[in-house]
Amino acid sequence: MRFPQALIPGRLIQRYKRFLADVKLDTGEVVTAHCANPGAMLGLKTPGSRVWLSTSDNPSRKLKYSWEVAEADFGRGPEFVGINTAHPNAIVAEAIASGFFPEFAKWPRLRREVKYGRNSRVDILLERDDGPPCYVEVKNVHMMRRPGLAEFPDSVTARGAKHLAEMADMVAGGARAVMVYLIQMDADEFALAGDIDPAYAAAFEKAHTAGVEAIAVVCKVDPQGIEVARRASFAQARS
Repeated sequence: MRFPQALIPGRLIQRYKRFLADVKLDTGEVVTAHCANPGAMLGLKTPGSRVWLSTSDNPSRKLKYSWEVAEADFGRGPEFVGINTAHPNAIVAEAIASGFFPEFAKWPRLRREVKYGRNSRVDILLERDDGPPCYVEVKNVHMMRRPGLAEFPDSVTARGAKHLAEMADMVAGGARAVMVYLIQMDADEFALAGDIDPAYAAAFEKAHTAGVEAIAVVCKVDPQGIEVARRASFAQARS
């Protein structure tokens, strides 16, 4: 996924009310940007840190700017982190179309945001004429508390646990179900943050036992774009 226009650099003043961020642009102008990230954003909201914003000319939008990329140091030097949780589904769909995931090759059709389960929508539904579908749920990962180890979630997510249960239901019905943890930063390993949300970690283990698969992938992130680069190995969950 390439950003359609050059991002605008600045420095974070504060992130507040979950979805708002005040930023001082390099021009000296102070603007309020939309922060499309409901998580705790640990290590990513330090005042004075470097950030990059996109702009929109849509007259119906209340805020012209959106926070896209942050610069953070998790112990291995400054690096770019994608913080916009509106992008992961499109990034994964693009990677599926490019052939990055060989396990999805036999499903030629892809639909996004399809209703399923108990009043939910699956991020990506893969379909074929000669077999059951494959349900793909995408989770954005941007937390790192130990150098090289990406973790999810960074806050309690009852909705995430609900999705795991519904994915297990799809497997019980004969479909395939895969969790894709999209790491929008450089990392070597991925783990569940069971100390932050024990219920999610327990729901994952239950779903995995029921046949729900899991893949963790690392993105290459910079102010020009974000794309899937490689796989990450799974590490033991923190409890």
